[in-house]
Amino acid sequence: MTRGLIVAAPASGSGKTLVTLALLSHLRRAGVAVASAKVGPDYIDGAFHRAASGRGCVNLDTWAMRPATLRANIARAGEGAAVVLVEGVMGLFDGAPVDGAWDEAGEGAGPDGSTADLAATTGWPVLLVVDARGMGASAAALVRGYAGFRPGVEVAGVLFNRTGGPGHEEVLRRACRPLGLPVLGALPRREALALPSRHLGLVQAAEHGDLEAFLDRAAAWVGDAVDVEALLALARPAAHVDAGGAAAPALPPLGQRIAVARDAAFAFAYPHVLQAWRAAGAEIAPFSPLADEPPDAAADAVFLPGGYPELHAGRLAEAGRFMAGLRRRAEDGAPVYGECGGYMALGRGLTDAAGERHAMLGLLPVETSFAAPRMTLGYRQARLAAEGPLGPQGAGFRGHEFHFARLVGDEGATPLFACRDARGRELGPAGCRRGSVMGAFVHLIDRAD
Repeated sequence: MTRGLIVAAPASGSGKTLVTLALLSHLRRAGVAVASAKVGPDYIDGAFHRAASGRGCVNLDTWAMRPATLRANIARAGEGAAVVLVEGVMGLFDGAPVDGAWDEAGEGAGPDGSTADLAATTGWPVLLVVDARGMGASAAALVRGYAGFRPGVEVAGVLFNRTGGPGHEEVLRRACRPLGLPVLGALPRREALALPSRHLGLVQAAEHGDLEAFLDRAAAWVGDAVDVEALLALARPAAHVDAGGAAAPALPPLGQRIAVARDAAFAFAYPHVLQAWRAAGAEIAPFSPLADEPPDAAADAVFLPGGYPELHAGRLAEAGRFMAGLRRRAEDGAPVYGECGGYMALGRGLTDAAGERHAMLGLLPVETSFAAPRMTLGYRQARLAAEGPLGPQGAGFRGHEFHFARLVGDEGATPLFACRDARGRELGPAGCRRGSVMGAFVHLIDRAD
């Protein structure tokens, strides 16, 4: 099995995304067959990974994925690669809120989706990226605490980020010597390497006109400051992933030829979901609503993934060919499924952050608004309220919800799911369906049963 190394950090904002991209870019330019994966339900970072490595990026999620799905994605990440760099999520030990503590084997009440969970599951070592701003020798105490906090999670090396110069680096290295952990580099502050963000995370990779130049600069930044050979030597094959048969598709294929919206407004489709549909014999037919393209007339199902329809609501409202084509597919009884942004587009109207309402497809009786944004975030356990294209009544899924939209009207809506949070607490009905059209704010990651 391909060797892997997990890039993690004590907290969000420490620079692990930038470090991962820089390492991928540097290794690719050095001729190393490097691949990547992303811990958790993030879509945006994976697109940057693809640009940096030249290969697809998969998600690895110990909370939301069945063991067979996780195993398949680990294998897919390593296909044709010499090493897999895995970018963590949030802080190393941050995940879904679950009850219980870890025992001496590193096992607790159940998987929480954290980066540490993935490290314990795979046996892959962790490279800890520490933001050293405002710290000197105290950084060693932080590193020591993280290295010894959870049994079964090996912090194998340290990389200091945002260092202030040679003197600062020497203080950090000297303080860490008694720990016995290698300090693989000290990356100086580089304001020019900052990536712009918006409300759901980084601005999407496809929206960066100078991304290649950025990746060139990031690769040089790492090459000058990091012992890359020593870093690669830390990677090793996954040790604790059980063998077993193939998993059933994360989501049942909606049809035999599925039209999938794909552009800046609808970019959040999990690669493993689409790959599983293909493996089950379905064809994927991409189309762009922003380019006013209708779904393929030969498609027997339509999928509208999440994304940023709120940033393009005016263009979508004027995309007559897209609107008419999708409505025809719904009138013909083809399954039409929308997640989060796709769900909003299927509704009657979307009010943007400036307070302007834009007419949407009108296939579901919902109204959404960003005029008074409110963050909704967390893992979800979802069960189908009635039989439909996604399965029989009661079929279970695991997913994730992250948005700032508010539901301001759903009169007459028939719920699609009954939802609980990660702890199993009831959240009530979610989403809605009308005929063959269905949608919800929840992004489904895998089936639960």
